[in-house]
Amino acid sequence: MKRIALLALTAALGIPAFAAPETYVIDGAHSFPSFSYTHLGFSTQQSKFDKTAGKVTLDRAAKTGSLDVSIDAKSVNTGSELFNGHIKGEDYFNVEKFPVITFKSSNFQFDGDKVAAITGDLTIKGVTKPVTLAVTSLNCAPHPFTKKEMCGANASTKIKRSEFNAGKNAPAVSDEVTLNIVVEAVKE
Repeated sequence: MKRIALLALTAALGIPAFAAPETYVIDGAHSFPSFSYTHLGFSTQQSKFDKTAGKVTLDRAAKTGSLDVSIDAKSVNTGSELFNGHIKGEDYFNVEKFPVITFKSSNFQFDGDKVAAITGDLTIKGVTKPVTLAVTSLNCAPHPFTKKEMCGANASTKIKRSEFNAGKNAPAVSDEVTLNIVVEAVKE
């Protein structure tokens, strides 16, 4: 009797009895990973990447997920065409040889029902290192205009650029870099 009542309540509330993984495609028009670093002790410089793609799979019931992000290193945008050219060179991103930066998750960590962190492998300039992205927000809901299911998230981590063969001018230009991954994704 209790099981019948639970199924009836679930149906009445529109809640699926068994949740399944949901896959979302990253919206490149609203996803701009960025990075910041201390420049000569004077200021914190911020730059972003203009082209990002990938997928997010989230299973809220099982508390699992996956994240696969590809960042076009050639799309780096510092706000200065001169510096864009400099940072695309061999001393930093070396975009001719390494045109893509990737993050592939290995584990989603939940705090209750919320995603708290995502661990995985970050690859820059052909060097792969494990990192943990701290998730500061993750919201999923129907888009107010298109009505399609969407998720948006903000996550960050700190890396040492020298560990990715991009440490020129450190420590004058800080070796530590904060990487922010800001994404919006549409359900497939």
